[in-house]
Amino acid sequence: MDDEYAKLIRRMNPPRVVIDNDACEDATVIQVDSVNKHGILLEVVQVLTDMNLVITKAYISSDGVWFMDVFNVIDQDGKKIRDREVIGYIQRRLESNASCFLSLRGSVGVMPSEEHTSIELTGTDRPGLLSEVCAVLSDLHCNVVNAEIWTHNARAAAVVHVTDDSTGCAIEDPKRLTTIKELLCIVLKGNNDLKAAKMTLSPPGITSRERRLHQIMFADRDYERIERAGLVRHKDESSRPHVTVLNIEKDYSVITMRAKDRPKLLFDIVCTLTDMEYVVFHGMVNTGRMEAYQEFYIRHIDGLPISSDAEQERVIQCLEAAIERRASEGLELELCTEDRVGLLSDITRVFRENSLCIRRAEISTKGGKAKDTFYVTDVTGNPVDPKIIDSICQQVGQTKLQVKHNSTLLPKPPQETTMGYLFGNLFKA
Repeated sequence: MDDEYAKLIRRMNPPRVVIDNDACEDATVIQVDSVNKHGILLEVVQVLTDMNLVITKAYISSDGVWFMDVFNVIDQDGKKIRDREVIGYIQRRLESNASCFLSLRGSVGVMPSEEHTSIELTGTDRPGLLSEVCAVLSDLHCNVVNAEIWTHNARAAAVVHVTDDSTGCAIEDPKRLTTIKELLCIVLKGNNDLKAAKMTLSPPGITSRERRLHQIMFADRDYERIERAGLVRHKDESSRPHVTVLNIEKDYSVITMRAKDRPKLLFDIVCTLTDMEYVVFHGMVNTGRMEAYQEFYIRHIDGLPISSDAEQERVIQCLEAAIERRASEGLELELCTEDRVGLLSDITRVFRENSLCIRRAEISTKGGKAKDTFYVTDVTGNPVDPKIIDSICQQVGQTKLQVKHNSTLLPKPPQETTMGYLFGNLFKA
């Protein structure tokens, strides 16, 4: 009954999206007005993220029954969005996403796919893990068509889309799927793993792959910093995100975050707050030359602010983990070549044989072409020797494997003191 009433209210009050290129000198301004519902902020941010738009500023207000947000966005080249077709597509996507009603009970996808089988993996991170997983899949005649792999705090998670290498279709045979699950669990299970490895089959649905990775790692409690010899590297504390929580009047908890700016940072934060069942009532986002500052006034979905020191510590840990999971760590290598069965198994084997550790990876295939991105370090987490990279490029092919970016060579952001402020009026940065 509640869902049907909510649908009626939204049909009577359709969302309004205004995209303006004149209001701001250096960004396109997108304003979204809609009937409020839990999760709508994440839906809007996800649409902008899926369009590869960079959010430079944002002002959020949803205290009551109405949702009013403003986003300053640019494209990947740092320019305004000028293409009319792109602007029209953004407007249609935002209006359709804001107007549809999705119950929280359906937040995990249940839609079947005939194109591929979706596999979710969690286990202890270690050098060569992805290579072993890919070798098992190759031996079982599974072709990896798309995948994303994250590692954080000695844990690894992946969402992998595979097909049968002979038919190119999804794998549906129950016996074969059971065999795949058993062998992958053996690979994922570390020798001294305190947590059980998991492999599940999940039909793709409305939940994005990146959000599923956040949910998987959150369920795996990767935010708990467990010190284990050889698995956890000690990072420079100055490079870690800074998160604070403060309770103020009107029963809000104020969360402030300061971290190195990067793509999709706002999505990662909002995704985590939503999955932890917190509601953002007010907020602002501001990005500088190298640093991003975010401030949110939140309550739990039950209407209460953060009420204990333990809950406060957990929120801080979870938000720090959300920021760190996707941090581009190490050397970025890009592989572009003709796709073939076993390609991923071969390239990850080369990395393993040269003592490279894959910290994060994005695998994609389209039109017979493979475009894979790997973020690598040596097994101790330190920068890779350039001679090793030259040797690997010669093995694979200089035109196929290229160095795209090296995060270890970036200068550290200036140490600035940033005070919180709401909508730029109450406080000054």
